[in-house]
Amino acid sequence: MADAELMKMVAEGDPVSGRRFADQYQLLVYNVCYSFIRNRHDAEDVAQEVFLEAFRNAGRFRGDAKISTWLYRIAVNRSLNYIRNNRKRRFWQELSAVFDPGPSGSNSQEFEMSGDTTDGRLKNREQKSVIGEALESLPENQRIAFTLNKMEDLSYAEVAEVMQLSLSAVESLIHRARLGMQKKLKHYYF
Repeated sequence: MADAELMKMVAEGDPVSGRRFADQYQLLVYNVCYSFIRNRHDAEDVAQEVFLEAFRNAGRFRGDAKISTWLYRIAVNRSLNYIRNNRKRRFWQELSAVFDPGPSGSNSQEFEMSGDTTDGRLKNREQKSVIGEALESLPENQRIAFTLNKMEDLSYAEVAEVMQLSLSAVESLIHRARLGMQKKLKHYYF
């Protein structure tokens, strides 16, 4: 079924098409939200908001882009809005996660895989924190382009489509983001 046809059926309230749409794009939307928010529960909440918005606006889908590109746009915008609105709360959550010595939630597997020593867990948390801080310090457009390309594995052309920018603008953003990340992380890794 073509994207435009699927969205037409979703807009008409067809439950089978709605389930198919949600099942097909659930992981994509969650991964985009998680790559920005970095908290499993909050990313799930934002992903639900993305789908609610997509279902409400299914009739407006013109078919100019793929459904995945349309959903990326919604997910990125919703995630950035969430971050802006919850910056203080997120800071305290991340800070408490750093001082929580026991594995819990989605991080426990990562710590177990890196070794179950306290030193291994602390190093892993420290690395994630430093990388997260470096990523957060990038200007918004650089952070979005870098995240979509490196973490979501979108091509430069796909990032350009999602961000509604030219290919050369995206190349420049990702290049500057890479330089910014290297500059911020050189003291930590070298």
